[in-house]
Amino acid sequence: MKDELTLVIDIGKSHAKLLMFNDAGEVVERHGRDNRSVLSALGYPALDVQGLEDWMSHTLSASANTVRCSRVMTSTHGAALVGLDETGLAWAPLDYEFDALAQHPVWAREFEDAADAFAQTLSPDLPAGLNAASQLFYVQRAHPQAWQRTRHLLPYPQYWAWRLCGERASEVSSLGCHTHLWLPQAGEFSQLASRQGWTALFAPVRSAWEVLGTVRPQVSQTWGLPPHCVVHIGVHDSNACLARYLESLNRDATTSRALTVVSSGTWTVLMAPGAPTQGLQAERDMLANVDVLGRATPTARFMGGREFECLLAGADRDAGSLGDLQFLISGAIMALPSFAAHGGPFRGREGSIRCGSKAFADAGSAGLAAGQRAALAALYCAQTTAWLVERLWSGSALPRTVLVEGPLARNALYLGALQGLMPAARCLVSLDPVEGTARGAWMLSRWGKSTAADVMPVEALSVAGLGEYHAAWQRALD
Repeated sequence: MKDELTLVIDIGKSHAKLLMFNDAGEVVERHGRDNRSVLSALGYPALDVQGLEDWMSHTLSASANTVRCSRVMTSTHGAALVGLDETGLAWAPLDYEFDALAQHPVWAREFEDAADAFAQTLSPDLPAGLNAASQLFYVQRAHPQAWQRTRHLLPYPQYWAWRLCGERASEVSSLGCHTHLWLPQAGEFSQLASRQGWTALFAPVRSAWEVLGTVRPQVSQTWGLPPHCVVHIGVHDSNACLARYLESLNRDATTSRALTVVSSGTWTVLMAPGAPTQGLQAERDMLANVDVLGRATPTARFMGGREFECLLAGADRDAGSLGDLQFLISGAIMALPSFAAHGGPFRGREGSIRCGSKAFADAGSAGLAAGQRAALAALYCAQTTAWLVERLWSGSALPRTVLVEGPLARNALYLGALQGLMPAARCLVSLDPVEGTARGAWMLSRWGKSTAADVMPVEALSVAGLGEYHAAWQRALD
């Protein structure tokens, strides 16, 4: 029907959003809230699923548009699994920033020994709980009673689908998100998952766009959704962003050019469909995600949102100017990684601000003005992006295309610097006012109805010495 809406639940690590789309893809209503972990009854930091559900229920029940929502699609961050008993949660889902196994060195070694080789999973060993299998390994050993109650395991998007409709499913984009649970090239669970007895706890794998069921009567009553509202399987958020281009970009864009989609947020995730998996370097946090069609997708990432905020040191993210950028380049003032504790190609390195022969721990102590700090943050993220694009497509003679989504798509200095750092590439920016994860989720709810992507070429910034500056930055990494 013409007045029907699609509800997209978009749960990122730092922020959660509710968006209602009409059939033309326009957002008619949106809500958001910050997303933080809570202390679980078992004593570890957990995802605030109850707080999120209370917020969603309260927000939607107060909206006159909720009754128009005929379908629901959920996208969430990765590295999150939920255990269910006969009635609900068997244990609170772990926050992936909690380093559970670090408190138990023997278990950590056992997990490392039990995991499949990188050549099979294309999932590197990551810190804290970013390999979601490590969360299961921890719960089994630290909380055996809670584990004994566990009857089902669900990826995070499918947990929310279950809460809405009462049906269970698994989906490959979440199972294949550096979990150590999935073999991307074989399309099946890992030996680790089988040996630990986890495989049997996962529901059958289904496609993200499929309908799982209709909302439960209690949800219809308390949330205000109509009884006929259908619930889709759901998707990993970065893969939702990629999915819109898998369907909407011209076919030859992914075959005659080396396409990299940059999905930005708390994490800046670079996905390169069609790139070779042989060159992936586990130690550089390079991996293969699995797209919604089940294909291995070479991926690289860094915690760009966190690093950007760190380098801002309180400045407005849009405070930088072309003059500030030129000041940094002319003065050889550079940010050397890393400024986030988790993941990325330079994990284990302590970030610093290099000003000639002097080094400072952060941009604030380096004495940089607000505009200069904002320019430095944008330039650093552009340099890291360019560095990763070249490694994802190392050895390929195909011309590069880089398409930027999310908050970085609204940062002119980042975009112009990125194009300047990659003069032979074609850099594109999404003009969609809706973030790529939410837009991709909406498109998955109507999979097969092609919608053209609204993108625009990026113009390189005119700054002297950018190439030499970047070469010096790369030498400093060695």
